[in-house]
Amino acid sequence: MPVPSEGTMAPDFSLPASNGETVHLKDLKGQNAVLYFYPKDDTPGCTVEACAFRDSHKNFDKYNTVVFGISPDNLKSHGKFISKFDLPFTLLADENKQMAQDYGVWVEKSMYGKKYMGVARTTFVIDSTGKIAKVFEKVKPEGHDKEVLEVLKAL
Repeated sequence: MPVPSEGTMAPDFSLPASNGETVHLKDLKGQNAVLYFYPKDDTPGCTVEACAFRDSHKNFDKYNTVVFGISPDNLKSHGKFISKFDLPFTLLADENKQMAQDYGVWVEKSMYGKKYMGVARTTFVIDSTGKIAKVFEKVKPEGHDKEVLEVLKAL
């Protein structure tokens, strides 16, 4: 599936969360949400991105915004990642990659000439009505939290 467009309703989802709950898109109405898709727990780029969101976490609270990291890793892996880096936000386990497919981020990638399927590092800012306010594709982990905060300031 293609990446959903800005201004459209965010695709619905229901995923198990690192806090033991199940997160549904409909439960987020009335607040903004940042959904950042990343390839794998505790890898260099993913750690830089997660720690930046961790360090800016209080700023997201100012904009009535919840942050969710989403990867195909399981809840046990997410728990270790959260503990190791003291992450204050929830990670969602998309083990069957359905949400990644629905959001158009499960794509063919290439490394050293070998093709494989994986998550394209992408962030969606969803407004309080459930619409996609901004899509960041091909995210560079360094400083990405600041780009996202700039969008939230304008909502």
